[in-house]
Amino acid sequence: MRATPRLLAPVLLMLALAGCAGMATAPPRTPAAAQTATVVGISTEQGGRFIALAGPRRQHAEPFLGVPGTNFYTLRSLIDTRTGETAHQLYVSDSYAGAELDWNAARDAQGRPLRFIPISKNEITCQPSCSYAEEFAAALPEARLRESAGRLSMTFAARSGTEKTIAVPAELIRAQLAAVDRVRAGPPVAAAAEPPRPIEPRP
Repeated sequence: MRATPRLLAPVLLMLALAGCAGMATAPPRTPAAAQTATVVGISTEQGGRFIALAGPRRQHAEPFLGVPGTNFYTLRSLIDTRTGETAHQLYVSDSYAGAELDWNAARDAQGRPLRFIPISKNEITCQPSCSYAEEFAAALPEARLRESAGRLSMTFAARSGTEKTIAVPAELIRAQLAAVDRVRAGPPVAAAAEPPRPIEPRP
């Protein structure tokens, strides 16, 4: 089903809001499995109106100050159980020290702009120097996910001039799309009624 801006508006809003609430369950983080697991977590939002799918977390940089659960990215999808419309995004959590970066743009490997979704920005401390935690995402058209051969590469840009390129491995894309297809193929009521799994606390 081809998404339209009018139908996708509530789905995209839910994806943006879900960044602060913890949209879907991430698989348990273990040192041995952190970079190899491809299990996609599934939960429900708004009493079953939306089905949320979150892929495993992968590091885009070393954990900030060695703290687990920082500096990761994950693929996320949200399916509207009433309309069948689906929105996808690459979600990023970035913690760093120094001047504020202020991430504000995204593009694909061909330089085409992607819709940037600011989620949160917090000052961790300024004693003695400042450090920040930012959460943001790029909206991903499903056609680009399905057409991508091998890994999918996206570059985020900040007002500071900093850029960060994240390459999503093919196995994560395949796992995410397979999970989306399974949910779409299943009985809508049963899928929507699935109880949410416990949500891990955010760092």
